[in-house]
Amino acid sequence: MNVLVTGGTGFVGPKVIHALRAEERPVRVLARRPEKQARLQAWGCEIVRGDMADADSLRRAVEGCEAVVHLVSLAPFADPEAARRVVEQGTRDLVEAAKEAGVRRFVLMSALGVREDTKDRSAYNHAKWEEETTVKESGLDHTIFRPSFIFGPDGGLLASLLRLTRWSPLTPVPSERKLQPIWVEDVAAFFARSLEIGVKGNGVWEIGGPDQVTWDELYDRLRRTLGKRRLAFRMPPGLLRGAAAGGKLLPPFRGAPGAVAMLLQDDNVTDIAPAVEAFGIQPIGLDDQLRRAAGSK
Repeated sequence: MNVLVTGGTGFVGPKVIHALRAEERPVRVLARRPEKQARLQAWGCEIVRGDMADADSLRRAVEGCEAVVHLVSLAPFADPEAARRVVEQGTRDLVEAAKEAGVRRFVLMSALGVREDTKDRSAYNHAKWEEETTVKESGLDHTIFRPSFIFGPDGGLLASLLRLTRWSPLTPVPSERKLQPIWVEDVAAFFARSLEIGVKGNGVWEIGGPDQVTWDELYDRLRRTLGKRRLAFRMPPGLLRGAAAGGKLLPPFRGAPGAVAMLLQDDNVTDIAPAVEAFGIQPIGLDDQLRRAAGSK
């Protein structure tokens, strides 16, 4: 099964691609700058030039593929207009191209907490909800994953938290809410398995690690893992909202108010038992995640 992967050059994408190539699946990767993807080429991937904002390039990229793994996303604080252009319209164009090309299966990366009642809470949620709706209404066999925070050794949120805990005498706790981190290679395993089990994986699946923790508890585990003694302080919600209001004046952070609303208003947790049973993957626990990430530095 020839697989097109979009969003394959970021934090999660290479892990998903590695899992697919480990199964010897032919993988084509959409990239804006193919000349910078030597690692993916070394893994035997075909790299094609394209952009989610260029519908013609998407049609060329998907030609001859039987499955699409769509990982493209923007940060929760990103410019809402960019989210509409790249994520929402880009996904509509990609799905249409996939249907024209005769693609049989579409696998989408969404996000935990995306629901109809939260879709207008932030531009990020709205874009993810629109993606899900487009895929659900496409008529294609599809699997949609909604992961909690994805942790890994070389990117994402955890790398920043490790640096902060190592070097800062103070660790700011941004929220009283809970999260359920999942290891990036476990996420990749779910995506790879979705192609293996086919229609048995159809539907929307919420995934996370086995541990649900508050931000306070997460920082405590980080300190114990690193052997650091740090003072923690709870950031007042008003301070976060004020900083977000200021941030939206800058193009890279125009979605900051919505990102803060997500952080303050929702627990990012779920029951992972249905996905674990359906896909046969048991994610590793949070302490193992932290040890692996800390040991890689």
